[in-house]
Amino acid sequence: MTGGAYDELDDHDDDTPPYWDGSRAMPKDARRMGLTHHVPDGALLDFAGRLDSTKTLHRVTAWVMLVVFGLPVFFYVLRLVLEVLPG
Repeated sequence: MTGGAYDELDDHDDDTPPYWDGSRAMPKDARRMGLTHHVPDGALLDFAGRLDSTKTLHRVTAWVMLVVFGLPVFFYVLRLVLEVLPG
């Protein structure tokens, strides 16, 4: 299979990652810490990094993720405040 589109895209001599590399959306700090899309924390960062704010479904997804991860913290803080306050 020579001369196809696959060969043109896959043949490069520079140090850039290949076009099929999945870590392009991962922040540089996360990559420096060793996170990849293969570990749970890295997969979440990779997923969130691929969201596009110009697309409505992606914005809705971001808000749902914010609620899912923020609601337990809110309930924990609320429980602490209710235990501290007399009444």
